Amino acid sequence: MRIFELCREQWVPGPIDRAFGFFSDAANLETITPPWVGFRFLTPLPIQMGAGTRLEYRLRLAGLPIHWVTHIERWEPPHFFVDVQTSGPYALWEHTHILQPLGDGVLVTDRVRYALPLGPLGRLAHGLAVHSLLGRIFDYRYRVIREHFDAPIREGDDGLPERADGEPGVRGAGDGSAPGDVDRAP
Repeated sequence: MRIFELCREQWVPGPIDRAFGFFSDAANLETITPPWVGFRFLTPLPIQMGAGTRLEYRLRLAGLPIHWVTHIERWEPPHFFVDVQTSGPYALWEHTHILQPLGDGVLVTDRVRYALPLGPLGRLAHGLAVHSLLGRIFDYRYRVIREHFDAPIREGDDGLPERADGEPGVRGAGDGSAPGDVDRAP
């Protein structure tokens, strides 16, 4: 199974407890997900978050309805939490949310390890659509979060995030088949 990794970082002003409160409030997932994804919770809100919490929602990808279930695998406020897909479109989906104090704010890192089903067809779908779709979703998320936290726009900031390693895009990981692949656990 080919594992890909998306890694984004974003600085937001304010204390870590405020940032963690925002990212750990499940209702905010609808706010930071693009409207064209059609994201809707099926789990009744408000949701008490913690290790073992089950989240059920639906969305649309390429016009197709998707039923998705995740659970919170690790929960260590205010520094990080991990949600893992238990049912949905991916063969693997593991999203680690990391928050670290930095200056007068918080460095927020999203690290997503994911794999597509269907072997070679999944890898083809990744190259044709999934890679850019995830990029667009996380670009939208970045802009909404920046606006929510009223984060200052720095000179040269085009409103788009950089990967944690400073390079654009999503990289493959784990099977050594492409240049730039990385074997790294979150």
